[in-house]
Amino acid sequence: MEKEYDLLIVGAGPVGCVVAEQVAKQKGWRSLIIDKRDHIAGNCYDRTHESGVLIHQYGPHYFRSNKKELIDYLGQYTEWIPGNYEVKSSARGELFPFPINLLTLGQFFNREFTAEEAEEHLNKIRIPNDNPQNSEEFVLSRVGKELYESFYLNYTIKQWEMHPTELNKSVCGRIPIRFNKDIRYVDHEYQLTPKEGFTEMFGKMIDNDLIDVKLETSFEDIKNLVKPKIATLYSGPIDAYFDFQYGKLPWRSLDISFKEFDEEYKQPCVQINYPNDHDYTRSVEIKHVTQQKTNNTVISYEVPTWKGDPYYPVPADDNAALFKKYWKLAEEENKENSVYFSGRLARYTYINTDEAIEMALETARQIIEDAEK
Repeated sequence: MEKEYDLLIVGAGPVGCVVAEQVAKQKGWRSLIIDKRDHIAGNCYDRTHESGVLIHQYGPHYFRSNKKELIDYLGQYTEWIPGNYEVKSSARGELFPFPINLLTLGQFFNREFTAEEAEEHLNKIRIPNDNPQNSEEFVLSRVGKELYESFYLNYTIKQWEMHPTELNKSVCGRIPIRFNKDIRYVDHEYQLTPKEGFTEMFGKMIDNDLIDVKLETSFEDIKNLVKPKIATLYSGPIDAYFDFQYGKLPWRSLDISFKEFDEEYKQPCVQINYPNDHDYTRSVEIKHVTQQKTNNTVISYEVPTWKGDPYYPVPADDNAALFKKYWKLAEEENKENSVYFSGRLARYTYINTDEAIEMALETARQIIEDAEK
C-alpha cells in the first residue's frame, strides 16, 4: 500500500466507523477501514429492495438510548424520526402485545387487570425461586407455566436450538414484564431511527479525507501490507484473529428471506413473533419504522441456523469460559502490538447499536489516551 496510515480498522460496522471518525476529528489521524463484505454499516446495513422499499438486510435495528449526548452525537450525521417499535406475539391463534403488559394479561386471561391485580395474579401462578439458575427457572419464577409455554419456551428452542434449561437466565431476563399498558417493545427515553437509514448515517460519518475504505478485503489480505503507525482496531470475531487456537466460539446465525406484498402494509406492527408456529421465529415489516410512503411493502422472515454470519453469541457458561481464554490473548496482543478488540464479535457479546457506538467511543478514547502516554 502506498499510503501510510495511523490506524488500521478491521470492520466497517458501527464500531469501525465511529472510531475512524473520532480519531480523524480529534487528532487528525488517517485511518484505513477494511471490510470483507461489499458495504459499510455492518449488520446495521439497510438498502433499497428491488421493489423500492428500504429494508434492513440483516434483521431489524431498533435504535434506542437513554443518553441525549449519544442522540446529539449521531444527530450530526442524520435527521431522526420516531422509531415505531411495537411487537406482537402469536399464541392460540391470536396476536398479543409483547413484552407482556396489562393488555397482554387481560387478553390472555380474558379479564381486566389493574397493576395491583396483575401482580397478585402472577404471584399466584408463578413458581417461586429466589435463585433461578437458567432461563426456564427465571421465567417460571416471574410468570408461571402457562405464559412461559405460550410465549417463551418454543421461541427460545427455535432461536437457540437449546432448551431454556441449558441457557443462562440472562437470555430471557432481558425481556421486561410491565404492569402498565405501554405497548412499546423497549422502555428507553429515546426511540428513534435515522431518517435516510443507517447506511446513509454511517456513510456521512466516514465521509472524510482522512478516512479510506477498502471493501471486499479481509484482514488476512492486508495485515502484512499495512503497518499502522499507532494502532489496529479489530472488530471481527476474536477467535478468528487467534486462528481458533482454543477452538471456535459458537454463534447463532439467521437465514433471512424477503417477500414483497402488493399492499401498503401487511402486518399491524413492525414485528410479529411466532413462538409456536412456522420455522421462522419472527416476521418483520420494517416499513412501520422507516415510514416510507409506498403502495407495496416487504416482510422479512428469520429462521435461526448455525450456518452463516455470526449474529448471536450463545450464552452458556462453557462459552464464557472459552471467551475468557481468548480475551487473555487479546490483552497481551494489545500490550505488545497495540491491537484493540472492540464490538460485538471481538467481545463475544450481544449488544444493541447504541451500546456498540458507546463502546466505540470508549475505545477511541482509550486509543488516543494510550498514544499520548
